[in-house]
Amino acid sequence: MKVKALVLKAAGTNCDGETAHALKISGAQVDTLHLNEILKDQSLLYNYSILVVPGGFSYGDDIAAGKILANELKFKLGVSLRKFVAEKRLVLGICNGFQVLTKAGLLPQESNFEQSATLVQNVSGRFQCEWVALKKEKSKAHWLDGLPNNFELPIAHGEGYFVTKDKKTLNEIEKKGQVVFRYSPKNPNGSLRAIAGICNESGNVLGLMPHPERFVSQFQHPEWSRKEFVGDTPGLLFWKSAVQYAKGI
Repeated sequence: MKVKALVLKAAGTNCDGETAHALKISGAQVDTLHLNEILKDQSLLYNYSILVVPGGFSYGDDIAAGKILANELKFKLGVSLRKFVAEKRLVLGICNGFQVLTKAGLLPQESNFEQSATLVQNVSGRFQCEWVALKKEKSKAHWLDGLPNNFELPIAHGEGYFVTKDKKTLNEIEKKGQVVFRYSPKNPNGSLRAIAGICNESGNVLGLMPHPERFVSQFQHPEWSRKEFVGDTPGLLFWKSAVQYAKGI
């Protein structure tokens, strides 16, 4: 039986198509549903082993990036999401989705949905769209152990500067193995400790600013005609790893 994945969309979401494609070629059966469809019948959520909040500009990023969608998840879908996470199902937030998960209080850890981290304006003060070098850390997201230690992915965001409410929270994230990815060697947006992606303490809720769905084929890399690529791209490995994890739930 195929793993079932849900790509959640709302007004302003614009990365749902390529996210669904990445999951499909990784072996999942994928549905893309508007949030309102889930709110009408929240039991639909439990048809899936993977929930992805994709990139884009949900609700135009009014108030702050991802804030409105975060509030909808927190106040309208909170009980169902808490159960979904407790059952060790996978929740992924990419770019705007990462912003949503932090502002909803699902990352770095769901505790009464209290927000303790966020993504703010890049130190450059501008929207940045470029390829960046990443380093994979040893983290609680063990399902990603098969990714290379160093690789590249594209970013496209104006608010990707990861911050926590205080130094204690930041140190706890580090101590508990919740830092999954760092920008290395260059930190493009100023994120504290160059953090590009984090997970919860159980490793099944993960958010990252770079876009793994935009590097599932070697031909998506700007230097594809000059570099030699062997095997699956890091982006494809990311999604295949997610599907493989879900098979074991």
